[in-house]
Amino acid sequence: MGLSTGANFQWLRLLWEVPSHLLIENRKESKEGKKWAFLAKGGEFATFYQKFHVVVDWSGDGYHLGQWKLAELSMGRASENNSKCWNQTKYFRPGVTWSARSQRGASFRVLPPNSIFGSKGPAILVNDNQEETLLALVALTNSSSFSLLLSIQMAFGSYEVGTIKRTPVPILDPVQKSFLADACLRSWSLKRTIDSVEETSLAFLLPTLLRSRLGPYDSNQAESALTDIQRQINDIAFDLYKFEDGDRAAIDMPLLLKDDNISGEVSSDEDDAETEVPADNQPALLSWCIGVAFGRFDWRLATSERPAPPEPSPFDPLPTKSPGTLPDGAEPFHAHSGLLVDDQGHPHDLALLIEEVFGRVNLTPPDDTRRWLQRDFFAFHLQRYSKSRRKAPIYWPLSTMSSSYTLWVYYPSVTSQTLYTAINDFVEPKLKQIGADVTALRNKASVRTRDDEKQFEALQAFELELIELRDTLLKLAPTYKPNHNDGVQITAAPLWPLFRHKPWQKILKDTWAKLEKGDYDWAHLAMNYWPERVREKCRNDKSLAIAHGLEDLYVEPEAAPKKTRGRKKTGAGE
Repeated sequence: MGLSTGANFQWLRLLWEVPSHLLIENRKESKEGKKWAFLAKGGEFATFYQKFHVVVDWSGDGYHLGQWKLAELSMGRASENNSKCWNQTKYFRPGVTWSARSQRGASFRVLPPNSIFGSKGPAILVNDNQEETLLALVALTNSSSFSLLLSIQMAFGSYEVGTIKRTPVPILDPVQKSFLADACLRSWSLKRTIDSVEETSLAFLLPTLLRSRLGPYDSNQAESALTDIQRQINDIAFDLYKFEDGDRAAIDMPLLLKDDNISGEVSSDEDDAETEVPADNQPALLSWCIGVAFGRFDWRLATSERPAPPEPSPFDPLPTKSPGTLPDGAEPFHAHSGLLVDDQGHPHDLALLIEEVFGRVNLTPPDDTRRWLQRDFFAFHLQRYSKSRRKAPIYWPLSTMSSSYTLWVYYPSVTSQTLYTAINDFVEPKLKQIGADVTALRNKASVRTRDDEKQFEALQAFELELIELRDTLLKLAPTYKPNHNDGVQITAAPLWPLFRHKPWQKILKDTWAKLEKGDYDWAHLAMNYWPERVREKCRNDKSLAIAHGLEDLYVEPEAAPKKTRGRKKTGAGE
């Protein structure tokens, strides 16, 4: 069994929330200042190949989290069972992991060497970290025979460590081990290829409508090949466990029925509220174009200007970025300050940039790009960037009340100067332009036509909305000092009045209320807005002092004096 933080909102992030240069690629880096480690935390049903979305704050090689847990225990806010990082010395080893709870059945997959296994995503480790042994073990544990042996000794949906340890594993000769390892390798490769069209994936290359430019891509063929490989694995496992022909038919039948009934069924893992839903091809292509415009993705993969990198091995360390990401130092598609705008004719107009990306990759853009950007994109983006009970959109639409004017903010580029840039480089010039148009129409006075009058009224209303937007930004800018280690939700919370998507606005408004109340005083943002309150708390709350690196402020309470038990006084007549 592995790590459980006891406070996921504080200690976990989605990988795109944190700076990629702070992601740990090997154990040595966890001791030298890099902060975030990949976490296998169970999640949705997945065999052979694991999608990694979650990272955990592992600064100081886990020292800060470990000390925080002990402090929580000492203050009576944690149990003895959750006061330690279980099996910490075994983290960052290659292995096999699975979801401890799932109504879809057991599913075992590769655990890369630069990750931590969790309480909901435990691990199987082998002597000397032998990769062929691990690959063969992944294949064997995904066989129908192994699933049957699990099912007869456990409660439905619960695959705890003890159950897995009790399940027998046959001794493999070199030929059997090689066959199973190769089957696992082929399955892992096919599943990774299928995942290479999901832009939140570490395997991402290009969206579905462009993926074939890098070589043959057919997800249906890949699924068919996976089915054939699974049959081969099942056959060899039947022989290894010495099942008779009649037993095989009995084993296969319930498994086939189960597979027919699980389409769309969600994992019961309590940490995974959202189930992965494949993105529609056209919105996914448009979303990729937005990523190209902001400098996140590399359009050159679609034009053959940059070749696709070679496929890694299953036990290579996870990369800090997907191969579809624009490499560090490469020239972006469009130079910007982290802000683009929905404003026709503006040099940083996002809708126009989307159309230019389409042209660069020799595709015809849809006719309603701007309308889609205004009405549909953010809801689509929010859904795609919500995983494991966290919502972390990275393209933020800050809009006027009627959404007639929208600034698009790129979260990875957000700094304490972003709001000032929005005011000085976008809103003020737009106000000047609209003000001049309003003045020109006002000066026409009695000679204004009916169309002029309508335009005059519309421009006046627009001018008032822009003034309101500017004033709100001016109010927020002096105290806004974001820190990406806080994650998207905390970082965006002070800006909640400028988001018009109601569900997301509500989340941010509630988050801001909790920040004001003091519920998230561990956040850098809380220290920025309420430093006296947070520092005062650090004097009495050791776990909070640890979170802010202010352990020197903490004052250890005096130990309560021990009660002494004396003799009872007796009466005079006794």
